[in-house]
Amino acid sequence: MILVSACLLGVACRYDGNSAANHELIQSLSDQSYLAVCPEVMGGLSIPRSPARIFGGDGARVFSGGAFVLSDEGVDVTAQFADGAKRTLKLALMFRVNRCYLKSRSPSCGCKSYTERPIGVTAALLMQYGLSVTEMNSGR
Repeated sequence: MILVSACLLGVACRYDGNSAANHELIQSLSDQSYLAVCPEVMGGLSIPRSPARIFGGDGARVFSGGAFVLSDEGVDVTAQFADGAKRTLKLALMFRVNRCYLKSRSPSCGCKSYTERPIGVTAALLMQYGLSVTEMNSGR
């Protein structure tokens, strides 16, 4: 089973109400079993919603209390991001996910530590549990 950021599959669940469809990824998954998730929505955030950023570290530090997530409007959405990550992990374990394709440059799903953006909350939790996480861009 493969876990995929829903926005990469064309679901309009990004913060701006759009998708980030990656048509190559969609085509490569056509004969495989996959599970679409949007951790931010699963954590209770709306579509659309204010963009958010991690402050004080990365997604892993969110769980230790050293970092937090704020929307651009100044609202603390740390609890929603953490809850969405935990719900995503629960599904990944329940469905025995062995690979994850997550949206790049996301405070939930981004996972490239060498970029200017910190590793996302969900990506950090999935990697902590040993899941293989690959960051994907939209196909635009």
